[in-house]
Amino acid sequence: MVEALTTAPMSRPLALGGAVLLALTVLAVAAPPAWAAESAQAATSRLFDRIAGDPPRLQAFIRAMPKGGDLHNHLSGAIYAESYLGWAAAGGLCLDVATHAIARPPCTGELRPAAAALAQTPGLRDAMIDSLSMRDFMPTPSDASGHDHFFSTFGRFDVAETGHVGDMLAEEASRAAAEHTQYLEIMWYPRLREAAALGLSRPWSGEDFAADLAAVQGGLPALLAEARQDTDQAEARMRQVLRCGGPDADPGCGVAIRYQAFLLRTLPPAAVFAQLAYGYALVRADPRFVGVNIVAPEDDPVALRDYGLHMRAFRFFHAAHPDVHLSLHAGELTLGLVPPEALRDHIRQAVEVAGAERIGHGVDIADEDDPAGLLAEMARRHVTVEINQTSNVEILGVAAPAHPFPFYRAAGVPLVLSTDDEGVSRIDLSHEYLRAVQSWHLRYPDLKALARNAITASFLAGAPLPTDASGAPRDDPALIARSDKAQLQWQLELAFRAFEAHAASAG
Repeated sequence: MVEALTTAPMSRPLALGGAVLLALTVLAVAAPPAWAAESAQAATSRLFDRIAGDPPRLQAFIRAMPKGGDLHNHLSGAIYAESYLGWAAAGGLCLDVATHAIARPPCTGELRPAAAALAQTPGLRDAMIDSLSMRDFMPTPSDASGHDHFFSTFGRFDVAETGHVGDMLAEEASRAAAEHTQYLEIMWYPRLREAAALGLSRPWSGEDFAADLAAVQGGLPALLAEARQDTDQAEARMRQVLRCGGPDADPGCGVAIRYQAFLLRTLPPAAVFAQLAYGYALVRADPRFVGVNIVAPEDDPVALRDYGLHMRAFRFFHAAHPDVHLSLHAGELTLGLVPPEALRDHIRQAVEVAGAERIGHGVDIADEDDPAGLLAEMARRHVTVEINQTSNVEILGVAAPAHPFPFYRAAGVPLVLSTDDEGVSRIDLSHEYLRAVQSWHLRYPDLKALARNAITASFLAGAPLPTDASGAPRDDPALIARSDKAQLQWQLELAFRAFEAHAASAG
């Protein structure tokens, strides 16, 4: 019997709701023989090739196609501006009509009550959406950089996040289900500011990491207890919004969600180290948190100055806890944004010093010292690169054919497609698959491999299913029963069989 995944807290293999379980069980029982599955895939590939030059039909095909997971996904950046404005209006927040930012009360001067301002001021809603996202961005003398506009949006809407983490998770899960994405690995964790404050309140020894850890260790248990409570409350609210367990449950209830803890690379070293210590402790204490990351603009002066320090701190924790997974933002840089020297080794340090299993972005790979050697090492170690095409265009101005996706692919480095900040970019994962097809002329088997990679490279617990020569997972009921990753791999495979059967009959 195949079990499915839920967003509920787990400390054991995932369990599916009755309707989904029944559907997957029927599919498993009725699964066609291997030759029939291959025939359906071949028919689906032929259909894809026929519609590849017809964007609307191609878009509909890709939206209906199972996509596995989104592994590079920032919760705050995934939410659309309309939601933030709705929460601001309902929660009595203010809008700054001069800077087009959401602000806390009192609403005086340029700060006006959000509900009244949106209702009474022509054009304000559109101006706010443009300010809180990349919609219709056009450089102006006062807002000249896509990079700067992108990163400035977070400060304009972060006030509206307070008290709405559960609503944000519900929005993400519902959208993922609607476009047939089975898994979300979301960068979010509570008590981030408190962890930074813990570090700043203690002495910082430099690189005596053992002493630095001892200095903050006593403050971690209270943060972990609060984090568990915060996460429980957020997930309970998410399930309430999605009506999980009821007769009209949103399909988002069936999307599996896990979290990555992260640290802000632009803070002082003592704060970054405390966040890192807290992130590692959280992953080890709560199975909903499956990995650690590092975020914020990589080109920030503090981030550039401390990059090597950060990687060495990761190495310190990785040596003590090699079971904690790492996916690190690295190589989100271009020449001109930073001097050439800053492009030479960030990806290499993330892989070789910190021990990253996945790299987010990796855009400057061709500027690394000995890129061919680094690519060969990444391929050998199966270090996966998370490709975020739209944000690479918006932040760095890097698009096909300049994008390194084919460079990685030719070297045999595993790749996945992801959204980064879909709300800020006004996209979804289907958009990124469509963009990849149009940029690099990918075919259906290529898309299927990318979707499978998104589960194989995930930080879900448990061993993966064995695969055949084509890359298809093999059914292993015993492994599926005890491995979260194997369960989701098999769920994806059954979803592909159903999709291809339908596509073959329709084609």
